[in-house]
Amino acid sequence: MAIRNIRKYGDELLRKRSREVDKIDKRILTLIEDMKETMYSANGVGLAAPQVGILKRVVVIDIGEGPMAFINPEILETKGSYVDSEGCLSIPGQDGMVERPEYVKAKALNEKGEEFIVEGRELMARAMCHEFDHLDGVLFIDKLVKTESGEE
Repeated sequence: MAIRNIRKYGDELLRKRSREVDKIDKRILTLIEDMKETMYSANGVGLAAPQVGILKRVVVIDIGEGPMAFINPEILETKGSYVDSEGCLSIPGQDGMVERPEYVKAKALNEKGEEFIVEGRELMARAMCHEFDHLDGVLFIDKLVKTESGEE
């Protein structure tokens, strides 16, 4: 396992769409393990492969309940919405208010290539949406909502 460099805002790669993973091989499994280690070393709750320079549809998330890997994730359903503060390991020192669904149901493949479905509320829903957005080149700053004071 290795800690990888996290790409920072301004890096063109963060704005590109990631490719589907067609084969879960040793390289993908190593990527997942490295992403977990990188996420933990940076005190993050999620990390997407483009953030470490790999344009593959791979995400890791741990909101304190143990790490989960998502390969080729797809959102199936969302409900509700709420606004809360978000930050990003690729945009250090900046956070902002973002509206996200309160509930998200998604499917993905695990490290064994098995399809699974996960339902998340609040922080987990927010983390899934935030990380899945990275796979399409979307950053949280693209979704900032205005505050009551009119600031973005």
